[in-house]
Amino acid sequence: MKILLVDDHNLFREGMRYVLQQLQGGIEIIEASNFVDALKQADLHPDLDLTLMDLNMPGSEGAVSVKFFHQRYPHIPLVIISGEEGRSLMEKVMSSGAMGFVCKSSTAPVMLSALNLVLAGGVYVPPQLLQHADGAPDGEPERRDKRSINTNEYGLTARQMQVLKHIAEGMSNKEIAREIALAEGTVKIHVAALYQTLRVNSRMEAVRVASQLGLIGAV
Repeated sequence: MKILLVDDHNLFREGMRYVLQQLQGGIEIIEASNFVDALKQADLHPDLDLTLMDLNMPGSEGAVSVKFFHQRYPHIPLVIISGEEGRSLMEKVMSSGAMGFVCKSSTAPVMLSALNLVLAGGVYVPPQLLQHADGAPDGEPERRDKRSINTNEYGLTARQMQVLKHIAEGMSNKEIAREIALAEGTVKIHVAALYQTLRVNSRMEAVRVASQLGLIGAV
């Protein structure tokens, strides 16, 4: 397995090398310290299995650079690591093509779980963003508590059920976003929440399990 690790802090890369070596299978780690070098390494190693990239570093313009990287290398799953934890930033990054957003305050087990999910074809978003996926802004715990009760017997909200039915119809995240007037990043968050609740790692698994549970029509 070949992973591109991009961060401008040597100490952080050293710590991440230790964490990444705990992934199953042989790991080859390619390193870059800025966004321009990241692009060069991705050109040199088109067989990368994953890119793990800092959001704020020399040459990077945040979500704009995420979108550029994704458009240039759509076959390489991109996970962003950042010390910033604002909801709007996370949504913008996910809308730009990232398959995961991991906060630098996360523990090593959380990081490994996130990377394994992405490597399996899933999408990882921080738990705090999943909790806000149905629209209550930060700083309103009472509204979040009330909303958490508004789920069906399987723990899915009405919005997540809506997304699930569109997934069963074969729609992409972009198509779902247009259909229900949400940002694509928000749809990704709902899909990730579905995976987490249904304990699946792919759209096909989600549809199969949902069908078995009677959440959607038989497929």
